[in-house]
Amino acid sequence: MASAPGSPVRVRFCPSPTGNPHVGLVRTALFNWAFAKHHQGTLVFRIEDTDAARDSEESYNQLLDSMRWLGFDWDEGPEIGGPHAPYRQSQRMDLYKEVAQKLLDGGHAYRCYCSQEELDTRREAARAAGKPSGYDGHCRELTEAQVTEYTAQGREPIVRFRMPDETITFTDLVRGELTFTPENVPDYGIVRANGAPLYTLVNPVDDALMEITHVLRGEDLLSSTPRQIALYKALMELGIAKRIPSFGHLPYVMGEGNKKLSKRDPQSSLNLYRERGFLPEGLLNYLSLLGWSLSADQDIFTTDEMVAAFDIADVQPNPARFDLKKCESINGDHIRLLDVKDFTERCRPWLQAPFAPWAPEAFDEVKWQAIAPHAQTRLKVLSEITDNVDFLFLAEPVFDEPSWAKAMKEGSDALLRTAREKLEAADWTSPESLKEAVLAAGEAHGLKLGKAQAPVRVAVTGRTVGLPLFESLEVLGKETTLARIDAALAKLAA
Repeated sequence: MASAPGSPVRVRFCPSPTGNPHVGLVRTALFNWAFAKHHQGTLVFRIEDTDAARDSEESYNQLLDSMRWLGFDWDEGPEIGGPHAPYRQSQRMDLYKEVAQKLLDGGHAYRCYCSQEELDTRREAARAAGKPSGYDGHCRELTEAQVTEYTAQGREPIVRFRMPDETITFTDLVRGELTFTPENVPDYGIVRANGAPLYTLVNPVDDALMEITHVLRGEDLLSSTPRQIALYKALMELGIAKRIPSFGHLPYVMGEGNKKLSKRDPQSSLNLYRERGFLPEGLLNYLSLLGWSLSADQDIFTTDEMVAAFDIADVQPNPARFDLKKCESINGDHIRLLDVKDFTERCRPWLQAPFAPWAPEAFDEVKWQAIAPHAQTRLKVLSEITDNVDFLFLAEPVFDEPSWAKAMKEGSDALLRTAREKLEAADWTSPESLKEAVLAAGEAHGLKLGKAQAPVRVAVTGRTVGLPLFESLEVLGKETTLARIDAALAKLAA
């Protein structure tokens, strides 16, 4: 039984529109979405687009498209609106400026005139002395004369938040009670010298104004939590925030070599999985297992089942390794759970240009409908359908030469001639009859079915592995099958 929060749940997902969405980001969105759905709460979708140099409208549109493809329906945010609009941070700059000024006026923040060179020098000295190397509070209590002097020198100040001189303890929803001492959480910047607000200000301010109750985010942001808690307290004093949200920090997703999966890793891009034909439900099922599980003996489940069972307290704090083979296997299981009609339609993109190597007019809908149920049992990802059915729509099979050499052993020509004879006499309305024909051909040459069918498969499909052979032959038809065996015999003779 999931623990029930004391007030209506409001969570947020706030990605930056910079490049392709990352599977770690998707996992964070999934856990927030499932948590909100489980508690009949609200998912706020907010766009963190204050970095004009890195953000792009193309990436913004891609984020929205990805959320729709994954099936994440948000309750407030872009294209929907809500009581706390706008939901793009680039459209909320005046608000951040106003809050920063209130923090300055209330003594919770101050202007810092230190140059980067001065900061670096003092940090190096602190390290050499074995002391914490964070900001040392140099500008905390400047006199008017010092401010006048710095201003005369043309220095442009940043705004720093004044951390309280106290230990900060909070209970992480994933990791339990955590404590941070003052010397390890120095004053930090919230506004750049050019007046641009930093992430350290805008996210807590938006969370406060949007009345977010739970912040579920990656472990990499854990070190910023005590700073944000102190800022929330200040915002509450100023009447801007109503509460300090509960925090839960999700485990790292690890890639190769025990390293955190980064945007540079090929297997991290959501677009890659879409292009390969992963189902959103299969991908989400796997990503949910990176830190959480429905039960000890059930790896395959729907998003509805996840929502019904999801409790943030069950998320494990240890890093989770991304295993592409397991991800593919789980996706294959979800492909097999599809209704056949649904499966045939989801394969469509890979049955036409630019993926299909055959001419559009060569595609045969009747053959596709006939072979689809057999293809559905074999695929791990939908893109595999193209190579699995190309033999049906191409004028002749594309021979994989290593497969040809592997299958066409000495005596294969004699076997193929016998198989052709048996197949010509077989009942072509029954895959079982075709199987009996090839089995009889194999027995005539002292071969079991597995050995006997290999040359036939390569002659007809061009490959040593593929869809169930005899069902494939039935769909391809007698005339084309026999013609391809004749062509293979001619190739062997040559």
